[in-house]
Amino acid sequence: MNYEFFIAKRIIGSKAYKSSVSAPIIKIGIAAIAIGIVVMLIAIATGLGLQKKVREKVVAFNGHITINNYDTNESNESKVPITTEQEFYPQFNSVEGIKHIQGVATKFGIIRTETDFEGIVLKGVGSDYDWSYLQEFLVEGNLPSYEGKLSNEVVISSYLANRLNFRVGDNFQTVFGKESIDEIPFQRAFTVVGIFNSGFQDIDKNFMIGDLSHIQRMNKWKNNEVGNFEVYLDDFSQLLEKEQQIRDQTPSFLDTQTIEEKFSTTFEWIKIFDNNTYGIIAIMIIVAGINMITALLVLILERTQMIGILKALGSSNWSIRKVFLYNATYLIGLGLFWGNLIGLGLLFAQQQFGLLKFPNPEQYYVSIIPVHISFGDVILLDIGTFVACFLMLLVPSIIITKISPVKAIRFE
Repeated sequence: MNYEFFIAKRIIGSKAYKSSVSAPIIKIGIAAIAIGIVVMLIAIATGLGLQKKVREKVVAFNGHITINNYDTNESNESKVPITTEQEFYPQFNSVEGIKHIQGVATKFGIIRTETDFEGIVLKGVGSDYDWSYLQEFLVEGNLPSYEGKLSNEVVISSYLANRLNFRVGDNFQTVFGKESIDEIPFQRAFTVVGIFNSGFQDIDKNFMIGDLSHIQRMNKWKNNEVGNFEVYLDDFSQLLEKEQQIRDQTPSFLDTQTIEEKFSTTFEWIKIFDNNTYGIIAIMIIVAGINMITALLVLILERTQMIGILKALGSSNWSIRKVFLYNATYLIGLGLFWGNLIGLGLLFAQQQFGLLKFPNPEQYYVSIIPVHISFGDVILLDIGTFVACFLMLLVPSIIITKISPVKAIRFE
């Protein structure tokens, strides 16, 4: 029989234990672990959730990787066309892990109304465009379908719709410049069929999505020419690896660029959340550990006579330490249980009902605080917290080796 475990179990189950002097301190120690777990779960889930949400919004409008000409400038306008007669299009079979590839083009224009005007970038898309990424952000109307003949239907952002007082079904004129400023600019009539709101203002205030054929005609491109290709991956974590593989499988005159390179400032910003999360985890584990150390020392002090008796009966110092470590393990487990129950409950409520919102959504690109719950992260957090607290308790338990049996038995 493991008598150390037996004694620890009897101590935990005794009524005197629950009504002793150490009871309030023990409860505080359990509460400290539970609160620490709640705070750490919220920090991890909201940090990952915000990163994931912002990343999804940027990827939805740009793809994970873009393929374009080296001659392409840094503006938002496609100048040099690329033929779609490529080995990697319409299916990029030479590289695994690619979900979709589509050809697009962009052209700068000015929306003109009777009372106002607004500069925009028309993003031309064709029949290969995957609308599923935009579906989530659609707030009004429908998504167009560019199959066959030239379509004047466009999707604009709620930002532009509010500024220009547009509604679904409204018609408007857009002016597109030519290479020479002396030439009469192009004029195109469009109809609003859908309004989206990504919350990402850099996208919402600039882009309008329409038929690729308009750009091909204005630029005098062929029907099989596009401005660049957008590549979507199955797994974002393989971004750099897949970018290198795609670069190796494309012609030498084509360049590749990851979404992290294109929006470097945004991705550097969201990476800061990782440092904040690590800092919160470290602080909470230290606080929980200190509280458990205090609780263990009080337990040892309260059971000094028992320690003396066990030593007099021949128990080793390590055996007696194990009694108290078993006891502390129970308390840590209790704190982890309540912490996970409360923390995960709050996160599931936020995920389902969106109870908490950002006061300034334009700063975070989302209005509702997003959460991403990964049970793998939860398990690693619990194991890490348990191991850290247990290791911290090994040091104060050494005090048991300093207790004299004779003095301990006489201790009151």
